Amino acid sequence: MKVGFIGWRGMVGSVLMDRMASEKDFTQRTYDPVFFSTSQVGQPSPAVIRNLPPLADARDLDALAEMDVIVTCQGGAYTEETYFPLRAAGWDGYWIDAASRLRMEDDAVIVLDPVNRHVIDKALEDGGRTFVGANCTVSLLLMAIQGLLDEDLVEWVSSMTYQAASGGGARHMRELVDGMAVLGAAGTAVEPAAGALELDRVVTETLRSDAFPTQQFLTPLAASLIPWIDRQVENGQTREEWKAMAEANKILGLDAPIPFDGICVRVGAMRCHSQALTIKLKRDVPLEELEHMLNGANSWVGMVLNSPEATRQYLTPAGVSGTLDIPIGRVHKLAMGPMYLGAFTVGDQLLWGAAEPIRRMLRILCQQEPMSG
Repeated sequence: MKVGFIGWRGMVGSVLMDRMASEKDFTQRTYDPVFFSTSQVGQPSPAVIRNLPPLADARDLDALAEMDVIVTCQGGAYTEETYFPLRAAGWDGYWIDAASRLRMEDDAVIVLDPVNRHVIDKALEDGGRTFVGANCTVSLLLMAIQGLLDEDLVEWVSSMTYQAASGGGARHMRELVDGMAVLGAAGTAVEPAAGALELDRVVTETLRSDAFPTQQFLTPLAASLIPWIDRQVENGQTREEWKAMAEANKILGLDAPIPFDGICVRVGAMRCHSQALTIKLKRDVPLEELEHMLNGANSWVGMVLNSPEATRQYLTPAGVSGTLDIPIGRVHKLAMGPMYLGAFTVGDQLLWGAAEPIRRMLRILCQQEPMSG
């Protein structure tokens, strides 16, 4: 098999390459990798193995058509200009995509194999050729509550997200850091004896200054938040909020859809998306049993004790960033009644939220391992 990689230098692509190197995917491969580029054609390929050919042209449809599998993290615009012409020309290889463009296409499967391996296997049996990674918060949410979904306990979910700057890309991360630096300099200039009100006044004036960096987010994020992500759609939702129900139910392959909704908020974290959950259960189940269902439903989710110490240590972006762990904590029955469950979860949106499902889908295709763990 020949596997073409596109977009491997970007944020998600870099995380994918790092994960593949860590898991020895290239050295233990059953395929020949070919690296493509949109801007550095002819330059050396990354040194993942020896004797790789120079970078091929990612816009050369004839070169792409020679691939049995294409793995792309290049973005939706590249997918739009490449995928459809390739298919129209008769290419019937496997397309694995981290971008959102194809997620809701009828012939595309949204991949999250710990949760929907049965859906993936059925698609492969039926001749499916297009596999796409899910929205980051949707993937992390389904991984976190898989134990309840497996037991058919979920009537609906309200997810209030707290999404990191890295969800917008590298420039957004830099703008957050730049904003923090500007605020830090302004705050440091305030004499300690001036008191909290003076410090607050200086910080607020700095945030509202025309000189404050807001080119990417269009409004300050450092020392603030933005309760709007993506464009507006129907019913007062943003597209980011719409994705929850649309993508979650497609991933699960359910005939009777589960309502998922909430409000998506950008916060001043660098990496990792967090979510506060209100879950309506289909029946009253003792809390201890619910915790047992949640804990260990897959190899990455883990219960965090509902205590201040455990929450501060394990249930924050600072504690989870760069890991595959998906902790879920603050689990308790809510005052609305015994069938209402509250919880909080956090996960690295560049790993399970983006690169890891793509990496694992390639391994499933190449039959390197059953991927059941």
